[in-house]
Amino acid sequence: MYSATGASEDGSRLVDLTAPINEDVELWLLKESDESVLRVLRHSAAHVMATAILELFPETKLGHGPATDSGFFYDVYRATPFTEADLAAIEAKMAEVVARDEPFVRVEETRDQGLAEYAAAGEFMKLHFIEKFTKPGDAISLYKNGGFTDFCRGPHLPSTGRVKAFKITSIAGAYWLGDEKNQQLQRIYGTAFFNAKDLDAHFKRLEEIKARDHRVLGKQLDLFSIQEVAGAGLIFWHPKGGLIRKTMEDWMRDECIRRGYLLVYTPHIMRRELWKISGHEGYYSENMYPPMELDDAEYRLKPMNCPGHILIYKNSPRSYRDLPQRYAELGNVYRYERSGTMHGLLRVRGFTQDDAHIFCTPGQIEDEVVACIDFAQSVLNTFGFKEFKVELSTWDPAKPSDYTGSADNWQKAIDSLKHALERRAIPYRTIPGEAAFYGPKIDIKLVDVLGRMWQLSTVQFDFNLPARFELEYKGEDGEMHQPVMVHRALFGSVERFFGVLIEHYAGAFPFWLAPVQIGLVPISEKHLAYAESVKVKLEAAGLRVELDARNEKMNAKIRDFGLQKVPFILIMGDKEAASESVSVRTRGKGDEGSVELTAFLARALELSNTRAVAL
Repeated sequence: MYSATGASEDGSRLVDLTAPINEDVELWLLKESDESVLRVLRHSAAHVMATAILELFPETKLGHGPATDSGFFYDVYRATPFTEADLAAIEAKMAEVVARDEPFVRVEETRDQGLAEYAAAGEFMKLHFIEKFTKPGDAISLYKNGGFTDFCRGPHLPSTGRVKAFKITSIAGAYWLGDEKNQQLQRIYGTAFFNAKDLDAHFKRLEEIKARDHRVLGKQLDLFSIQEVAGAGLIFWHPKGGLIRKTMEDWMRDECIRRGYLLVYTPHIMRRELWKISGHEGYYSENMYPPMELDDAEYRLKPMNCPGHILIYKNSPRSYRDLPQRYAELGNVYRYERSGTMHGLLRVRGFTQDDAHIFCTPGQIEDEVVACIDFAQSVLNTFGFKEFKVELSTWDPAKPSDYTGSADNWQKAIDSLKHALERRAIPYRTIPGEAAFYGPKIDIKLVDVLGRMWQLSTVQFDFNLPARFELEYKGEDGEMHQPVMVHRALFGSVERFFGVLIEHYAGAFPFWLAPVQIGLVPISEKHLAYAESVKVKLEAAGLRVELDARNEKMNAKIRDFGLQKVPFILIMGDKEAASESVSVRTRGKGDEGSVELTAFLARALELSNTRAVAL
């Protein structure tokens, strides 16, 4: 039997099953298996939780309770902090509300009536939301279940009884409106699914995510650190992490050169006047570090590499025959992230951007964007990511002050990016209002082994900076023309990409990236000389090898290499020394027995040269 949980008008707007139909529309009935209904479930679960909170703690004032990608939360104000016992009681009361199977009923009343009712109840947060999201004369919508009523746009499931599998997960503090001068709120988090099986799978996935946390693995594998004495959001690359970084950067530089890029380097600080010309001083200043006053001028740390590349282009006269000019730089940039927002390698204050800027004629722009998309796909495939999603971020014409440039130029730029994606038959989602201040952009989000999306690669069209810096080239007609410009970063940042790699592979890097590719274990001291000779041969072939010459038991050495997630462990005793062979243990596979050293070397070089993901 078909059991509907919600409905959609015209394939986009979700509505309640009980919503009246006042005009001709295409209507879809949605089942529990429809992905969009999961957010409706979670928003309904938030109302169930709010119902339970008020029944147990009626003095509580409610904020908002939205659904999220992983669950839901409700912001509440209560002078007394909730305890773990309180959360357990709330979850138990939620089960009672679900068992009552109370219908979710939408009602409307005038804005003035809603304001008066919430003012009388002292619901300061609801008053704020009504005033912010509605206008005088509007009707407002309320949702009721049992004795609970909440100002809400909906939609909801038909009844509380449909919220079958849920869990309160945590609690955190938050200031009202993000202002530390305001009341301290308590944000209670939870999650919900349509069945217990999906709920259990969710928590197993969270355990897997926890096991892959790059901050934990970074310490365990001695890859990087963040030193409190130096400051938050600043990364120290340790020798093993540095080896992986070098391998990543070497590949990127080689690919850039192969694809016609010219490698450049630009200073870390530049005069403040430069950032005024570029527009960053006006549009991006809050993300930059404060100016430094030196003897000749004010300087600022660079948050972007583009103005430096522009100055290189502008340093010499250019002809149409010189274009496109493709400049690439693995350049360090610095952006001010607020305290509390940093997160390991994924959100930092100083990072290395694999930046490139392409200066070309308007007629070349589409081909260059297509080439950037192809390059981005090559990056993802090379590092083992097979799936990605694409978004096209455009401007919001209703907020012209947030951007620079004319509406005509913006439309031409957006059309160029659309055509490039269509040429490669790449599906994409348009995100209005998310463009950079200087132009639209294509964001390529990779999907990791756990199905998480990560924003890394971006390709941006820019007609504004060439105009601001009065860039020129001499055309075929002998006249001076203005070039257009493409910004692109494919790792996004080396730090963030590395953090994603750690979590994607759980620290067990592909052979070509592993900081130690082969661990050597002599069974006893008398086999050390043979192990050293093996090390020399492997290193001469360009492989990264570590010999454990400690006076420890063989199993302890094998265990230690295993904890470091070394791809191959080679064990050598009398038999191996006599036959010029090695006994191979492969990560994830175990003991593979003895093979000739030359055969193993050929296998290792094949893995390295092809950049294979699997061993």
